[in-house]
Amino acid sequence: MSLRPLSLRRALPFPLAPLSLSLFALALLAGCQQEESASTENAGETAAETADAGERRLRVAMLQPPRSGLNPLTDDAFKLSRWSTAETLIRLDDDGSPEPFLATEWERLDPYRWRFAIRDDVTFHDGTPLTAKRVVASLTAATRAAPKPRILDGVDMTIEADGDGAVIVRTAEADPLVPNRLSSPQLAILAERAYRDDGTVNPTEAGTGPFVLDEINGTQSARLDRFEGYWGERAELAGIDVDYVPDGTARGAALRTGEADVVEAVPVSQVALIDPELIHEVPMPRTNTLYLNTESGPLADPALRAAAREALDREAIVRTVYENRADIANGLLGPALQWADGLRTPVQGRPEAAAPEGVAITLGTFTDRAELPEVAVLLEQQLEAAGFDVQQEVRQYAHIEADMLAGEFDAFILSRATMLDSGDPVAYMVSDFACEGSFNIAQLCDAEVEAALEKAADLEPGPQRRQAIIDAEAAILATDAAVPMLHERVIQGEATRVAGAVRDPRERELINEHTRFIDDGAE
Repeated sequence: MSLRPLSLRRALPFPLAPLSLSLFALALLAGCQQEESASTENAGETAAETADAGERRLRVAMLQPPRSGLNPLTDDAFKLSRWSTAETLIRLDDDGSPEPFLATEWERLDPYRWRFAIRDDVTFHDGTPLTAKRVVASLTAATRAAPKPRILDGVDMTIEADGDGAVIVRTAEADPLVPNRLSSPQLAILAERAYRDDGTVNPTEAGTGPFVLDEINGTQSARLDRFEGYWGERAELAGIDVDYVPDGTARGAALRTGEADVVEAVPVSQVALIDPELIHEVPMPRTNTLYLNTESGPLADPALRAAAREALDREAIVRTVYENRADIANGLLGPALQWADGLRTPVQGRPEAAAPEGVAITLGTFTDRAELPEVAVLLEQQLEAAGFDVQQEVRQYAHIEADMLAGEFDAFILSRATMLDSGDPVAYMVSDFACEGSFNIAQLCDAEVEAALEKAADLEPGPQRRQAIIDAEAAILATDAAVPMLHERVIQGEATRVAGAVRDPRERELINEHTRFIDDGAE
């Protein structure tokens, strides 16, 4: 299998700029007395609604509004999966291995063809049945979308029905990750009504999950109700009321005052103001890494790269910048991939460090992630203490990306997602460290790395592939092209009366059929 460059740059390493606050957030930002009064009034209304309905609805405050009207062929698909309204043929277990979902089983017919058997007991939210024909239509719409869902970047895929109960998925090149690809929320299977003649896709009442999406209120809110015809276990909640709250202070206030039951991405700055019982830290498949230029400039010398690696004090960065709410990196892959640490052995073959003796280097990063300039300041101090002469350059990401990819910096700090839509880190490694990688900041081209990546890419998901991935990680680390510093966490807020909210490092799940209230319904 050739390591063709993968276009992963749409999986941007920074969050989009916040949009205007929702009315929900604005209400929360009112004075403390008004906030308390509003909370009390809302609690009374909720109790009354509960008395009438006999069931409870969950209030969720989410970080970002939809970017594309909840079009499932875009990143908005991850909202649909987090609300358990749209489902895929395959889902991933905690290790990132594929398991049945709307498909009951699958087999690889040859290097290019896979057969997936489809459940025969599934009904879409509009009452129409799930069929092989419907699966073909949904997946074909994804392959023809412009732009394509990023899980299909560089992939030539066709789908055809195999009788009434199965589909054949064919790829132009041998691809052992086809089942993993079909787990991407952007490849959810929707009813025919979702696909409009003008090319838009509207997921309202079109999914198969335990909750039906009833209302899309632009960038303000969404409403979902329990789907009584769900093929799996009946949802324990009556429904979900979602508000988009881009402002971090407002999300913290929503959790603190009880205006929301589940809150995405509580900022570190708000944690001290909130009851610790409401705070849950989730390790993310995202690594804050120092990339070192292996092709040009002083750090093309492996001994000086080794000196830069040894200058790093990871613990000080985690303690000072992240307030100990991050994990010190042992490798490129962090605790979100639970299997990684158990397979690692010490990295061999690193060169001895040379004394920098005042050599000048440029250190770049960007402002879009607020913590990165702070990391740069601390890292500059550490490198200068080791003998380097450091010149910082910090810009907005849009204004620095081209120079970063062109190798204009000796060192660059980046927060990078290491496990994208496939749930497998090989795509990230190829993109960042293969000779022709599309995101090769370090300008690395190393024969041992290339061979290790080739081997990992050819193996099917499972223990052998995981070991090959760790071997490829070791080959990369031996070059000092990348020095992993820390693995990030996200802070999820949950009211104490809520149980079963999903703490998912891949951010595919949040609320599912098992999420529930654990009190007796009284506010």
